[in-house]
Amino acid sequence: MKDRTYDFSHMKEVCQKWNLELTPQKQEQFLKYYELLIEKNKVMNLTAITEFEEVIEKHFLDSISLIQIMDLHQPLTVLDLGTGAGFPGVPLKIMFPDLTITLADSLNKRIGFLREVIDTLQLKGITAIHARAEEFARQKDYRECFDLCVSRAVANLSTLSEYCMPFVKVEGKFVSYKSGEIDQEAEQAKKAIYLTGGKLEKIVKFNLTESSITEDEIHRSFVIVEKIKQTPKTYPRKAGTPSKMPLG
Repeated sequence: MKDRTYDFSHMKEVCQKWNLELTPQKQEQFLKYYELLIEKNKVMNLTAITEFEEVIEKHFLDSISLIQIMDLHQPLTVLDLGTGAGFPGVPLKIMFPDLTITLADSLNKRIGFLREVIDTLQLKGITAIHARAEEFARQKDYRECFDLCVSRAVANLSTLSEYCMPFVKVEGKFVSYKSGEIDQEAEQAKKAIYLTGGKLEKIVKFNLTESSITEDEIHRSFVIVEKIKQTPKTYPRKAGTPSKMPLG
């Protein structure tokens, strides 16, 4: 894929609204990331979204939209759990180099792809780890060690809370990227959030951009959970249990 005539004007405009600068270096990194994503997607299932404009909108901008609710211009330690093809972690690292990011996924093929991305883009302060959350959260080097845990994984908020909260430091935050209506799901997740040491701080709803490509994609939400006490050692429960039997 050598056609380098992609138009970044839309991404630049949105970044300007968020007081961000898409520098030539960052633009080049996003372009290389896109090219790697599309090339690797031919042989493994990374994303159903492949058109350049849609990847910009639904993956890149969606990932960095976190800047609307958090100051990311500081050296935070961030875990992207269930990162998949690297969202939101890789775009966050490109846009906010001071972040120290750990990408975690249970599928080793995806981790191989992400390590190639990290190497090709020459990113520093970002690692990709093959791990299931249930075992990963038992490791002393990772449990309650992160300022922030983020996840765009498509999972119930109760399940995500049990997976993500054990990694967050007390006074840190867990932020779940969600689409569509979230109030009822968040209400049902309050017990899981409480049991894992958290408190639902707020839900922030927004439209990603004014010129979103499809109407059903523009409605986004951030569910922000504050860690107020340590997570009991009971959590997360053994592999598969959090998704089969969510707390609540």
